[in-house]
Amino acid sequence: MAEPIRVRRGVRVPPSAIAWRAVRSSGPGGQNVNKVASKVELRVDLDAVEGLNDAARARLAALAAPRRDSRGRLLVTSQRTRDQARNLEDARGKVRRLVARALVAPKQRRRTRPSAAAVEQRLREKRLRSARKRERRPPGDDDA
Repeated sequence: MAEPIRVRRGVRVPPSAIAWRAVRSSGPGGQNVNKVASKVELRVDLDAVEGLNDAARARLAALAAPRRDSRGRLLVTSQRTRDQARNLEDARGKVRRLVARALVAPKQRRRTRPSAAAVEQRLREKRLRSARKRERRPPGDDDA
């Protein structure tokens, strides 16, 4: 494979980090599925991805953790179509989207407090619920 996977300017997966092979698909194809290897397995060495800072690299490792093979490479498969070339492009697109997701830093959560009106409304609704349930009880059924 001579072409890198370009994610955005300055971020790419070099061709040396990509290995792929075609295997028999379980997808559509009729009798063709028994003869043609149209499913694509794409393996990517994530340590070789260029242009990632340490935080993005850590996010990528976490996102890719369930899809790693025994040698630690990312394993992406595609058997969406009957055509090997289109499945290869689909698998490359999956890698591109995964790396792009790792580039987005999660939004920092800011602690907030509920407003006084919201607290009062919650307590008022809680009292109403309690009264409604209390009225459903049979007579003489006291909490002792």
